[in-house]
Amino acid sequence: MRRILMLLLVLASCFNASAQTGGKKTDMVVKANGDVLNGKVTEINDDAIKFIHAGETLVYTIKKSDILKITYASGRVESFSAPAAAPAATPAATSAPGNAPAPMLVTDPSERRNKVAILPFGFIKDGQPQAQEVSDEIQNEAYALLSKHSGVYNILSPRGTNVKLAQAGITRDKMLNYTMADLCQILGVEFVVDGLVTQNRTSQTSTGTTTYNNKGNDDDKKRSGVATSTATSQQNYQTRLDLKIYNDKSDIIYNQNRQAFWNTEDAYKNVLEYLVKRSPLYTK
Repeated sequence: MRRILMLLLVLASCFNASAQTGGKKTDMVVKANGDVLNGKVTEINDDAIKFIHAGETLVYTIKKSDILKITYASGRVESFSAPAAAPAATPAATSAPGNAPAPMLVTDPSERRNKVAILPFGFIKDGQPQAQEVSDEIQNEAYALLSKHSGVYNILSPRGTNVKLAQAGITRDKMLNYTMADLCQILGVEFVVDGLVTQNRTSQTSTGTTTYNNKGNDDDKKRSGVATSTATSQQNYQTRLDLKIYNDKSDIIYNQNRQAFWNTEDAYKNVLEYLVKRSPLYTK
């Protein structure tokens, strides 16, 4: 009965793919988990295939171990040995801190497509890394800017990103032990946004005012009064922000940095907005 249901599913997918492609024949990849992909197989090597979805140009890599069979546009069928159990994801770690469930590695590129995670930002002030709360605050500000103009992209919430990182035991200082492709699989996304704010104290600006109040009548030659002085001091900063976006192949698709025009402590906010709006993930 299960084999019959699988056959009916494949036939239905073939009919649907034919309708979508206007009758043009495509290669059909049937995965071990039941998913059916239609498009073009461009390359087959020892352990994976290169595949382009119908109507797209991006090339994906699919492991042979995840494939049940391929039906080519010519009609030729090539079968593969499917594993006894073919989960869509595998555990990233055998255990997680605090008895939390370990995150799952999303190895199928099609499941990560158009998904974006914003990593906690680095923040270095006067040469010293700042508290995690500061990094999380900038991460949330970047999410607020990007999520409102994400277009076709699905932006993972900062909390969702941080939970998955914590489950994998990954902190900001440990991220250098992972490639961006690793982080994409752990977070289940196609793109990751990574940023660093560097801020240094510069000069101080002091301002003061003095007021004088006269006492006595206008006709009185002897006058007395009270002088009042006030002074304020403001610390100035030099702020720079670096912003990078990586895809799930660890390629940098956006790499920009900018120094803040203003010298206030929160000047990074204007720079962040400037760089995010010019990134390829931002839709006007």
